[in-house]
Amino acid sequence: MSGVVDRCDPGGRAWISEAIRKVEADSNRSADTHLHVFPLPPEWGIDLYLKDESVHPTGSLKHRLARSLFLYGLANGWICEGTTIIEASSGSTAVSEAYFARLLGLPFVAVMPASTSPEKARLIEFYGGRCHLVDEPAAIYDESRRLAAECGGHFMDQFTYAERATDWRGNNNIAESIFEQLSLERFPEPSWVVVGAGTGGTSATIGRYARYRRFQTRVAVVDPEGSAFYGAYEDHDPDRTASGSMIEGIGRPRVEPSFLPTVIDRMVRVPDAASIAAMRWTTEVTGRSVGGSTGTNMWGAAELISEMRARGEQGSVVTLICDGGERYAHTYGSDDWLATKGLNVGPHLESLRAFLKTGEMPVRM
Repeated sequence: MSGVVDRCDPGGRAWISEAIRKVEADSNRSADTHLHVFPLPPEWGIDLYLKDESVHPTGSLKHRLARSLFLYGLANGWICEGTTIIEASSGSTAVSEAYFARLLGLPFVAVMPASTSPEKARLIEFYGGRCHLVDEPAAIYDESRRLAAECGGHFMDQFTYAERATDWRGNNNIAESIFEQLSLERFPEPSWVVVGAGTGGTSATIGRYARYRRFQTRVAVVDPEGSAFYGAYEDHDPDRTASGSMIEGIGRPRVEPSFLPTVIDRMVRVPDAASIAAMRWTTEVTGRSVGGSTGTNMWGAAELISEMRARGEQGSVVTLICDGGERYAHTYGSDDWLATKGLNVGPHLESLRAFLKTGEMPVRM
């Protein structure tokens, strides 16, 4: 006996259509982010570029991810009128998702480690979100699922969907933007793109795009100490766990589903003190206030450039300004905070200052 189950909801579809228009309009209002030249000695024959993701409306690289996750959830029918949005986040993704939730008139709850910087918590609340703090960073996933089930909301789950929510073939993703902005430079196809991994979505997008477009550009992922990604990559162990990262936004206590090691050419583990030193050094050289994960990127970029110099290679290297340093004024920007954590950035800062003169970075032991 045949039957019909018709769940067509014209009103619901109309709301989703309008929501997608609002999210797309936000993108249309935002100019592409800048690609700055970092001042290296011209005789080196190597150019370093910083893709400044801090100029997005919500101040970080995660604005791109939040937009993609909302479009993905809307197109899948997971987000509807009145849906409470739940996200597990160390801060920046939650800030950006709170912005989009407010744009669509939806409640938003960020489940975050209690150690997340107070500056990020205030930004989430500024956009109308609520912060739900947990003492154990690894508990954010289960707590997010519990809250979503309790209120009938939608757990965005950036750590699962980051690599699939972004159109890696183009559509003005970050990879396409980088290559288009380099098109008139002397080395338009970069030797390396250096990024960190939080969800793994950015490295997956750039690695896939480079292969899809048949570029020979290599992807280096820099990983802070305490993160599971580096050990998992080294040992081919997707079940690797770790304590978690002191550098907010990157590094994880587990290997996230969006992390794709097969599109990564190299991983580099960066000490926390080196990340914070490079954060301060970048501001010192460029005058731009940057966050800790940008410091991790810059340390890795400097090591790669040092290697290129030693081999007599020329070319370009690209990395990201992930967010601004104002979000970390009471943590990475505070000498008192560093002292309480036992972090001495002085030797690393001197190494970076010397690098600009000699082109050499300390040899890894």
